[in-house]
Amino acid sequence: MKPTCCLSDFVREIKKSSNAFIKDKNFNGANFSWQEGFGAFSYSHSQLSTAINYSENQKQHHKKKTFKEEYIVMLKAFEIEFNEKFTFEWFDENEDKINT
Repeated sequence: MKPTCCLSDFVREIKKSSNAFIKDKNFNGANFSWQEGFGAFSYSHSQLSTAINYSENQKQHHKKKTFKEEYIVMLKAFEIEFNEKFTFEWFDENEDKINT
């Protein structure tokens, strides 16, 4: 993402287009919508290959660690103060895992 791009605008467009895609493909039988807010973490260009590798292996990764577990670890690693009850509406741990 370029430094001139506003992060909240970028995330809004991601949510908007992915919401339309999910509804168009009927991936969710219920009425899908994103929760308010978002979390974003940035990495330097030198870590690009690490980020790409993570994305490519995310399915395997989330068989071992749920998104919730990973997110809390990242918040702590980046020394971001948080109250877990305000992070997300967490679902059952089995639903947290990426199954696609």
